[in-house]
Amino acid sequence: MIIEHISELNNFYFFSLIVWILLSIITFFVLLILSPPTYGRHIKSTAASISNRWGWFLMELPAIVLLPIFYFWNSPEINVVTLCFISLYMLHYFNRIFIFPFRIKTRGKRIPLLIVFYAVVFNLCNTYFIGYFFGNMGKLYNDSWFFSPYFIIGILIFSLGAYLNNISDHILIRLRNSKNKEYRIPRRGLFKYVSCPNYTGEIIEWVGFAILTFSIPTAAFALWTMANLVPRAIAHHDWYKNKFKDYPKSRRALIPFIL
Repeated sequence: MIIEHISELNNFYFFSLIVWILLSIITFFVLLILSPPTYGRHIKSTAASISNRWGWFLMELPAIVLLPIFYFWNSPEINVVTLCFISLYMLHYFNRIFIFPFRIKTRGKRIPLLIVFYAVVFNLCNTYFIGYFFGNMGKLYNDSWFFSPYFIIGILIFSLGAYLNNISDHILIRLRNSKNKEYRIPRRGLFKYVSCPNYTGEIIEWVGFAILTFSIPTAAFALWTMANLVPRAIAHHDWYKNKFKDYPKSRRALIPFIL
């Protein structure tokens, strides 16, 4: 049913979305097998780079600037349900753009411009698929959607993921201060069980978003989130184990007791 409605939009959107989903699967295996991370603690060189803080700001900015454009662009109808969807999306990125970068204590840290460029391209494409879909597919949703199992279960999962993501980021930020710039082992919250609970939270958040919207572009976003963050979590976990001899052996990378 939803695929039939997507095909109503236009052929370019339909086939681009298919390619986008396939690219997420390819990216997962490339990052997992071939391409080690080149950011944060893994960075080898500061050539062609930008301040870590402003890098975060710039690479996430398209998500919040372009979403209203794609949503309202040639939209035949707008309703409260789809406005709620894009508001949740923008709330996440408002934090990522205007709050998180200016809370992190990474003075002197830099991020490669190439990573910033890739992130800008990703956010441009992802925001297009999500914004254009909800702007043109309002007929799929009416006010009763707020009482559907999809929305109720999805918003609970989304909220849990957002909480885990933000509280884990807060723990990491508090762990580093201006006097001590060395990495330390985080031990509070879900860090007791996994090395990257902030990534765990973000994955849960966007899986919840895919459920509460029950749409293919948001499912594609959830796939992309996993494709990017699962390899990162594994790399971070290995880094922790190599750097700290006393790193907890029972701790996993992303999923307690499993992965």
